[in-house]
Parts: sequence; structure tokens; C-alpha cells
Amino acid sequence: MEFSEEAIRNIFENYVLVYGLNVIFAIVIFVVGKMVANIITNLVEKLLIKSKVDAVLVDFVAGIVKSILVLFVIIASLGELGVDTTSLVALIGAAGLAIGLSLQSSLQNFASGVMLIMFRPFTAGNFIEAAGVAGVVEKISIFNTIIKTGDNKEMIVPNGAIYGGVITNYSAKETRRVDMVFGIGYDDDIKQAKNIMTDIMQKDERILAEPAPLVAVSELADSSVNFVVRPWVKSADYWAVLFDLNESIKLAFDEANISIPYPQMDVHLNKLDSDS
Repeated sequence: MEFSEEAIRNIFENYVLVYGLNVIFAIVIFVVGKMVANIITNLVEKLLIKSKVDAVLVDFVAGIVKSILVLFVIIASLGELGVDTTSLVALIGAAGLAIGLSLQSSLQNFASGVMLIMFRPFTAGNFIEAAGVAGVVEKISIFNTIIKTGDNKEMIVPNGAIYGGVITNYSAKETRRVDMVFGIGYDDDIKQAKNIMTDIMQKDERILAEPAPLVAVSELADSSVNFVVRPWVKSADYWAVLFDLNESIKLAFDEANISIPYPQMDVHLNKLDSDS
């Protein structure tokens, strides 16, 4: 089958030239558009870094921005090739909605992760209690936070559970108050016991002079006279001081013959006479 010169010219003008130019324009749009997307992404990264936003959030936001821009570039390139982009955009929107509904909990964790990174209620290295977990924060990511407990367990906690509840940051302040309660017997000398506890705290260099430590009678309980003991320490010394004071005060009370009573119950048995 032979084609005439006019037929070949029509094929070239109507198909090869038109579609060839469309393909070239589509390639140019894609290449240039991708370059523009990279420039905008780099600009967003620099602005976020200049604003001192967390590096995790910078990388994530930059990735999202770049993906959206590249998607627009691809749609524009396909439109140049004659593809019906209206249907494509509708399809992408429907797919996005379906994915969003199926990943609702993940999106909640993502939103909570962004809030945690932006507002920084805690940072890596802080000792916190949140979502029923207490430990040192090792890493804050977009979807979850990794916490190392005191017995060296790694807990991966969803950000939604953390941000949606109460967060206790024990490392937020430089100092902490150690709250302790000691009980002595009613027959023991209250002033002597108070002097012993005060003297022990004054000799401990880890206990701060200001605010001054407190020793006061807080309760006349059923079987003991209870003292509240509240020294202030640096946050890093909290547990060491707590443990050491418990031991030191108990030993000092034993040496001074001051009792630390424990709850007791007296049981009286009455014998009933029965007719035989």
C-alpha cells in the first residue's frame, strides 16, 4: 500500500507535528515545573529552618510541599498531551478522601505530632509522664513518640494519645520539691524528731537553701504523728535525695529511739457463757 505525497504531508501536519509538539511541550512543562518545584521546596525549607522549626517537621513539610507541586506538574503535562485532567483530578480527590477516612487515626497522630513539634511541651531527653507512660523521651516523630522507661523498656506511644491527655514534664523546671511523709509515735518527742530531720537536710549539699526545706506536723493520725518533709533539689538529684533521705531519717530515728509506728488493730474476744 503506497501513500501519496499529499497524504504523507497530511499525516505529518495533522498527527506527527501536532502530537510531537505536544509531547515536546509536555516534557518541557515537566522538566521546568520540576525545577520550579525544587526551588519552592528549598525556599520553604530555608524559611522553616530560619524560623527554628524542628528538623523533623522541616523535612516532612518540605516533602509534602514537593509532592503536591510535582503532582500539579504531572497533571499539567498530561493535560498538554490531551489527557482529560478533570476526571483525573476528580479521581485523585476521591482517592484522597477514601485514604483520609481509612487513615483517620493516623491523621490524628500526624496532626498531634505537628503540634508537639511546633509547641514543644517536651523535647528529647526530658523525663515525662503521658498517656499512662513515664520515662525519658528518646525521639519525637510525626506519628509517635519513643519513650524509654526507668527499667529500660522502649515504649512507642501514638502522638494522639499524648497530645489529647495531660502531659507532666518533670524536666521542664530546673528544681523540684521532694514530698515525703514520716510518722512517729505519740510517746516520742516531736521537737527532737523535727530537729533530727532538719539537721539531716541541712547537712545534705544537694538540698537547696532557697526555698528553705519544710518540716512540719501535718496530721495527728490514728497511730502516729505525721510530719511533711519537703526539701527543694535540682531536678537531676530528685530520686537520689528521695532514696537517701528515707534511709538517713530511718537510721537517725532508730539511733534516737524514735519509733515509726505502723497501723495496728486490737482484737478483743468476749467469751459467752452457754447453758449446758
